[in-house]
Amino acid sequence: MSITASHVPELVFGAGSRGEIGKRAAAMAGGASALVLADGFLEQSGVAAAVAEDLARHGLKPHLLALAGGEPSLSRLAEPIALARREEVGLIVGMGGGSALDSAKVVAACAAGEPDPRHYALAAAPLPDTAPRKILVPTTAGTGSEANGIAVFADETGRKLWLYGPQAKPDLAVLDPELTVPLPASLTAWCGMDAFVHAFESATVRRTNPVIQVYAHKALGLICGAVGRAVRSPDDLEARGDMLLGAFLAGYAIENAGTSIGHCISHALAALGTVHHGHATALAFEATLPWLVEGGAPALEGAARRCGLEDSAGLPGFVTDMMDGLAVQRLLPESFAAIGAEALAAQMRAPENRPMLKATPRPDTEAAVGELAARFMAHVGAPGKAA
Repeated sequence: MSITASHVPELVFGAGSRGEIGKRAAAMAGGASALVLADGFLEQSGVAAAVAEDLARHGLKPHLLALAGGEPSLSRLAEPIALARREEVGLIVGMGGGSALDSAKVVAACAAGEPDPRHYALAAAPLPDTAPRKILVPTTAGTGSEANGIAVFADETGRKLWLYGPQAKPDLAVLDPELTVPLPASLTAWCGMDAFVHAFESATVRRTNPVIQVYAHKALGLICGAVGRAVRSPDDLEARGDMLLGAFLAGYAIENAGTSIGHCISHALAALGTVHHGHATALAFEATLPWLVEGGAPALEGAARRCGLEDSAGLPGFVTDMMDGLAVQRLLPESFAAIGAEALAAQMRAPENRPMLKATPRPDTEAAVGELAARFMAHVGAPGKAA
């Protein structure tokens, strides 16, 4: 067995840890121009402005830009890329959900290299070595983007593309449970399920190994023990903290092992209509898990035990019970009303999604794409207004 693993980013964890940003930014890039990219609600609440002021107190020259809602797209990335290039920023602070963190990574790459993110899509070109330093501050416990060198963005057609490289990995991740408290219950549940599926898939994909499973299995234990508490008791900082740590560990694990069929379907769905990534991933994972368990991959047993089960046979029921407890609705948005299994299967086979098919630990996965797409569409039923 040959094992390689990337480095784990520097981490600051704890309630109020956002207060460390200015001091640590000064140590990284003192005197430089800095760009604070933040979700809109962080601007409205004053949290982003407080971070910008902290940067200024520590000798940096901050520029604050609130990101438009939705996942990173070429149109939404154009303004921050232009600003970062114009101001020659030496540091980017990304604050918010996974979309904000991914935006910070893409902007950093394009600030130092080619201004069009498509230049780096699907690892077509190496990322620049001279990109600004990056501090990422998640306000959801879901994508784990703050732990890895992966960034997802959409092209002009809505396809989910990705860039990857060690240069995209953050220099510092700041995990402050207080920042996740305002997250509504539904988003806490959807993001939590995304983190859970990251942990599960990275623990069981074909490229998994004992080193990555240390992180993935720990993430499974943290998330299983905390996600319900975080949804039901949003002020429970211990639960919120466990979710942040679980998402971070799972985010690191997927960088090194990858994801599989659940994420293949959710990424394919995103090219067909607007849907929250965590919600789509949860639905796809639940719909395909019985098929995955039927394949009998040995790594499923270790993941099942980390979920508190005796063996993998109990996994489908366990996941369904968890989603029921989190009140996850099995409905797609109205925008999917005219989309069928054939269109979904075609997107699952697209080049940007094929690596997830190949990573799935059943040898017949690619031949079963049509069946899996049909299973999913039957599982979610008629589109509704849940997402």
